[in-house]
Amino acid sequence: MNWNTRQRRVVEVKARAERSDHMHSYCRAMGCSHPARAGTGDGLDRRYCRRHADHYQRHGSPFVDSYRAAQLNPNRRAAIDWLLAHPDEFWVKHAIRSVEGLYRRGGAYEEAFRLRGLTPKERAKIHWARLRHFRVDPRVVVAAWLGVKLTVDDDIQAPSSPEFAQVQAAKVVHRLASGTHKRWKSTGQELHVYPQSRGRVLRCVGQDLERAVESLEHYHLTKICELRNQKSSLYGPKCRAYPKTVAVRSRSD
Repeated sequence: MNWNTRQRRVVEVKARAERSDHMHSYCRAMGCSHPARAGTGDGLDRRYCRRHADHYQRHGSPFVDSYRAAQLNPNRRAAIDWLLAHPDEFWVKHAIRSVEGLYRRGGAYEEAFRLRGLTPKERAKIHWARLRHFRVDPRVVVAAWLGVKLTVDDDIQAPSSPEFAQVQAAKVVHRLASGTHKRWKSTGQELHVYPQSRGRVLRCVGQDLERAVESLEHYHLTKICELRNQKSSLYGPKCRAYPKTVAVRSRSD
């Protein structure tokens, strides 16, 4: 798509978004009295109002909030403990190699403030490149998906769509890449920029991660659940998500 075509597309979409459609005058979220964005001249979303649409973009569901660390960390820790105890298991090695493949295919490392204008798929690739650049252990990434799946399975009110689990896992690994932090000693100035954790980029990252770990999940998620239940005293809400010996980017980087 060249520049002229892109500009015409921008003008066309803007005109459609500003034209209200009275056929979509209510939000699909139960109990919400606001109209859908397509019925207000403030967007094209025919299902939800702005508040529920934003919630959906950030959390993978218009109704359910993201899981907190106290909910995810016990399951993430059980998953990585199981991975460390079974390094020679075929599907463990397969999942780790798959995540390493995502690292390699991520392309060149980019700073967080250089992502503007890129497509969600391009941002997702750079996300994997950032994890590679900061040498985040692939086992932490694998355990993030397994921990989210355990949490979703335990939650009777969790949305049943695969998208919710993909977004929740993507938010976890998105935090592992953190942002860009620069300091200039001569002037004392600091720059802290974080990529946005929302939108289609989370879906792209989550889909990549699911494809990498789905075989390990299929064959061994039940065993990880058994380990967590047998040693429940070790996996409380305040436990670390991973051992200190596992390489994860420090907050000072």
